[in-house]
Amino acid sequence: MTVTALPVTERAVPARGHASDSDRQPTRAATRPIPVSMIERMTLILDVFDAATPTLTLVEIVERTGLPRSTVHRILDQMIRLRWLAHTSGGYRLGMRTLELGGLAADHNETRDAVGPLLHELAQRTGLVGHLAVLDGREVVYLDKVGGRFAAALPTRLGGRMPAHATALGKAMLSTLEPPIAESVVRTRPARLTARTVCEPDALRRELERIRLRQGVAIDHEEAMAGIACVAAPVRVRGAAPAALSLTGPADAMGFDRLARVVLEVAHEAGRALFPRRARGR
Repeated sequence: MTVTALPVTERAVPARGHASDSDRQPTRAATRPIPVSMIERMTLILDVFDAATPTLTLVEIVERTGLPRSTVHRILDQMIRLRWLAHTSGGYRLGMRTLELGGLAADHNETRDAVGPLLHELAQRTGLVGHLAVLDGREVVYLDKVGGRFAAALPTRLGGRMPAHATALGKAMLSTLEPPIAESVVRTRPARLTARTVCEPDALRRELERIRLRQGVAIDHEEAMAGIACVAAPVRVRGAAPAALSLTGPADAMGFDRLARVVLEVAHEAGRALFPRRARGR
């Protein structure tokens, strides 16, 4: 496919009966520069869809991206032809190509393939929701989510993201990084999600040090979501952890000491499954 760079200064010509782009104030992307390339603009459009708003109108996409209306309309037409998006009576939604690629990535994801069966067993044993995630900069990205009815009450989803400092999964993985690398996250004074979020740099440094002393076991006690608690451990054999797994449930029903032992045991087993050669060399 040939990618054509569109000029940043492009403006829509107002159509009869429609407001011009300058008349419409974007609600989300006004503070960031308009991307230049077609790929960047397509990605920006795809990113505005989420679980809460799986279907969006043209106006909503324009407002969320900050792109000119005429540009959005033209790109949407191309994305529909390429099956990235689908047009419905209520607007636009993600198309079959995203589903197909997502399934393909999941099927060939080495980490999920190795750890998934252990996570399913762990969730079944405890009756809690199991998560598997990787660290991407200052955020965790969820690779797997398993559990019973309570899982539906959690906003986490496959491919979803959460700030690393506010989650047990993120803190477990941050604790395994070399201090200068972890410091790049700590010193930014990350956002507070709830009244319990640890976000002051000194407090977060102390928290990561306590986690290191617990072999990487981290606890999120209503730090990401009110009423929700989580226990996590890094999946590794040596060095930094490429992933972590966790158990999540109602904060008032979590036995942290017992769950910490269980999660750490399964995380060790997951590390041996993911890195069999390195495990044999220990």
